[in-house]
Amino acid sequence: MNSEELGNLLDRLVEGKQAEADITTLRQFLKEGNNQALLQLGKYNVNIGQGQDIQIGDRVFVTWNDDAIQALIEVVQKQLPKATGIVENLPRSGVVEFIGRNHELYTLHQLLQDNQRITVTAITGMGGIGKTELALQYALKYKLQYLGGICWLQARGLNIGSQIVQFARSRLQLNPSEELDLLGQVGFCWSHWQAGEVLVIIDDVIDYKLIKPYLPPSESRFKVLITTQLRLGKSVKQLEIEVLDESSALELLESLVGKDRIHETLNDAKQLCSWLGYLPLGLELVGRYLDRKPDLSIAQIQQRLEKKRLEERSLQKPDSDMTKPLGVSAAFNLSWDTLDDSTKDLAFLLSLFAITPIPWKLVEQVASHEDPDDLEEIRDDNLVNLHLLQRKADSIYQLHRLIREFLQEKYSEIDKADAQKQKFCQVMASIAQQIPESPTLKFLLQMTPMMPHVAEAGTTLINYLSDQELIQPFAGLGRFYESQGFYNQAEIWYEQCRIKAEERLGTEHPEIAISISNLARIYQFQGRYTEAESLYMNALEMRKHLLGSNHPDVADSLNSLAVLAFKQGRYIQAETLFTQGLEIWKQTYGNEHPEIADCLNNLAMLYNEQGRYQEAEPLFIQALEMRKKLLGVQHPRIATSLSNLAYCYNLQEQYDQAQPLYIQALELSKQLLGEEHPNVADGLNNLGMLYLAKAKYLEAEPMLFQALELQKKMLGEEHPNVATCFNNLGYMYDLQERYLEAEPLYLQSLNMRKRLLGEKHPYVAISLNNLAKIYREQNRFSEAQPLYIQAIEILETQIGSDHPITVQIRTNLEKLLVLQTNNSDN
Repeated sequence: MNSEELGNLLDRLVEGKQAEADITTLRQFLKEGNNQALLQLGKYNVNIGQGQDIQIGDRVFVTWNDDAIQALIEVVQKQLPKATGIVENLPRSGVVEFIGRNHELYTLHQLLQDNQRITVTAITGMGGIGKTELALQYALKYKLQYLGGICWLQARGLNIGSQIVQFARSRLQLNPSEELDLLGQVGFCWSHWQAGEVLVIIDDVIDYKLIKPYLPPSESRFKVLITTQLRLGKSVKQLEIEVLDESSALELLESLVGKDRIHETLNDAKQLCSWLGYLPLGLELVGRYLDRKPDLSIAQIQQRLEKKRLEERSLQKPDSDMTKPLGVSAAFNLSWDTLDDSTKDLAFLLSLFAITPIPWKLVEQVASHEDPDDLEEIRDDNLVNLHLLQRKADSIYQLHRLIREFLQEKYSEIDKADAQKQKFCQVMASIAQQIPESPTLKFLLQMTPMMPHVAEAGTTLINYLSDQELIQPFAGLGRFYESQGFYNQAEIWYEQCRIKAEERLGTEHPEIAISISNLARIYQFQGRYTEAESLYMNALEMRKHLLGSNHPDVADSLNSLAVLAFKQGRYIQAETLFTQGLEIWKQTYGNEHPEIADCLNNLAMLYNEQGRYQEAEPLFIQALEMRKKLLGVQHPRIATSLSNLAYCYNLQEQYDQAQPLYIQALELSKQLLGEEHPNVADGLNNLGMLYLAKAKYLEAEPMLFQALELQKKMLGEEHPNVATCFNNLGYMYDLQERYLEAEPLYLQSLNMRKRLLGEKHPYVAISLNNLAKIYREQNRFSEAQPLYIQAIEILETQIGSDHPITVQIRTNLEKLLVLQTNNSDN
């Protein structure tokens, strides 16, 4: 393309006569065009700087993207002589700077240039989205295109036909006969309209049937642009506009408040934009208000909005020079007043849900007294049709944040509000109760869209939960996050559960014991054993007092305390507690029950740790078979059983039996829980350690590192499992005689275990032994000996003198003493 061709193309762009191919050509040329032709842009106030910087007016672009091309067109337009003699009655725009809609302006122009038939195009969207302003800015931008005039008509509350006749008489000097009826007079006006393309804009259409008889004839020179909240039929081309993105929302605030004021508190400004749902009307109202209040900070206006909601004066009092001086509530009321009672009832119900996408099946459950087909009709024909409700995906809907605020303020107008809220809470409590202790990833993905609404019942609407339902949302949310290894989030919900239950039910109640036990379990998973033990003991005593010593909940507390004692190396105490809990469960449930399978598995793990493999193995197998029978083969606890049985074989050096079980357990965990889960990290670690035992270091190393990273990601840097991973990596280097690499990892593991588990934990003794071993191998005998002695003292106290690990470390010390003696003799 040469300079002349570039100029011709720009002329077509400015005159609005370009085709899609022209835009494509221009985009390609600006990306690859020759410098001589690009220099011709200088006369349009476009400068190509060094590198790729492109200055267009007072804006700088890095590349020739769509925004840069649009900016070029705007600058070129300003260089051309102003249009004279174009008849129009456009209202005055109140915008300081029109932001974030360049793409929509271009798309709208393309829609209106379709000459195949009469062009009726609608700008649709929710109230306050900026439909009127977009139509006005389009008319101003492309005024040169419409030499036949631009006629602006107001649909709400006024007669369209009368406005058309009045425009024709006052602006075009047409004089239709008074003997004609109104439709006849309008027809006369259209048929005698002056030459040239004509743009007819009908703003705020609330009923298309009322304006349709007055539309111009089917001539391509007439372009009709409608703004409406309605979704119209297929015969009308529609441009649905959405809220602004974050960057455009911030830019709009900057245009009203000033760039410095926004950038000084950018995070506050981002939060404000989010609270306003990026709605142009809300942003403009608040921005203008802040401009009038230079001493009011963005954080302060945010606080006022959160306190007063839509009653906050910044959202209620528009400036008179705005294009449409309406507050947010007033803008929404225009649609609200057109709804019938059944639609309003459904809108109220939707406002109870959280400000996130809503699965429609939840709405049907809460409104179970209504016919689902009727609900669907009300939803689609009224709420969605008026853009009061947005369809986000298949059977997923959402209210805009400010519309939800508007509806909640209106809620006091209906008599059955309390009954609706109680039913909502009943449904959410029931959903929460469906979340098991070991859900699969597939189940969790199905439940994920429902969780914010369950949380809404447990927070905003907690007063409408019955005493029987009270802890269910909290406990369900806790299990939801706990099962994914998100222990910090689970802790928040379990802690809230305890607090709210005590406030409502007092400190002595079975539900309190459940909430305390749940919280203790999270502390245990986080390695906070001292805190967990205190809570477990509290729950146990409360359950004994309230339910009796032989209640299944008492067995649950005994089992939990046993697991904790086991993790702390108190094996004798753990065995006693496991046995007591098992007897209670057998008395209650018989010989087969998931709780009994769990207890058998836990008891087997204890025997395993004590080196009692002949007792552990049959219990692992019994627990595995019982779980398969009761839970099915596709269950996370099957993977746990397979892994535990493999570990039993591994400790007995039966590697060929252990390896396929470890692989099966890891694959099942990934399949059921996803690639990122603490159980998957455990599986990687277990398989990696097996490969170490078989001297397959190349296979082991990536698994052990992957396990470490996953544990750190899921559990945080300070957790006993992370310490174990450091120890295992050190062991890998130790086996390869890479002692300089092993030592820092062993030291890191030792210090973490002391800090997290206490100085006297068996795992501390194992770390001491590992560190002593590499010192021994390097002939650092004086450093190794005290570590061996300290490890033996811990183990003899905690697990006994005859435990295989104690015996092994005592043997290690004896070898050291022999080496020392031999070394001194030499």
